[in-house]
Amino acid sequence: MTTTARDAKLITAELMRDLRTLRVAVFHPADQDGKELVLQLRRIGCHAQAFWPPFPVLPEGIEVVFLAVRPNMVLPDWTSSQNSASPTVIAVVTYENPTVIEAVLKVGAESVIASPIKAFGLLATLVVARRVNNSLRTLARQNQRLEAKLSGVRKVAEAKSILMAARNISEDDAYQVMREQAMARRVTVEQIAAAIVDANGILSFNI
Repeated sequence: MTTTARDAKLITAELMRDLRTLRVAVFHPADQDGKELVLQLRRIGCHAQAFWPPFPVLPEGIEVVFLAVRPNMVLPDWTSSQNSASPTVIAVVTYENPTVIEAVLKVGAESVIASPIKAFGLLATLVVARRVNNSLRTLARQNQRLEAKLSGVRKVAEAKSILMAARNISEDDAYQVMREQAMARRVTVEQIAAAIVDANGILSFNI
């Protein structure tokens, strides 16, 4: 078995185990289809509860959302409260047309299931959607780290320019000054650079 296949198998096993602890909010009208969806989710092992209409703010601790997308409905805007731990969103649709597809994209659905609800395919949809959600969260964290690193690099470059102009020293010497200050104060070079840039911008004095 290759490393990729082994990793995929481990990830799938972990996702399957997690299903039995998932807190699921089902935003669906109280009809037979909604009841069937909750029933099937509970059979899988999820802790599922049904609500309608959708809440403007998601309940605390919800990890998966099933949202029935209906024509002319007011779509919830959960983006303002979402973060790196935002829940998996699965849309429930009765038919396909441009309006429904646009709504599915607007709510940030990671998967779609068709109505009427059938037991077949629900488990696979849930596992795949969770996998997509986990991948997106990983990418978001990596992006945040990269942005922080790039911001630090820009601050260091700007601080070096300030020191070079103020002290008439080389780029290497300017970096060495910041490095010595960072070691003495037990902080990062990036923090020293930020302090230099802030001081130069706010106080406008020669360092």
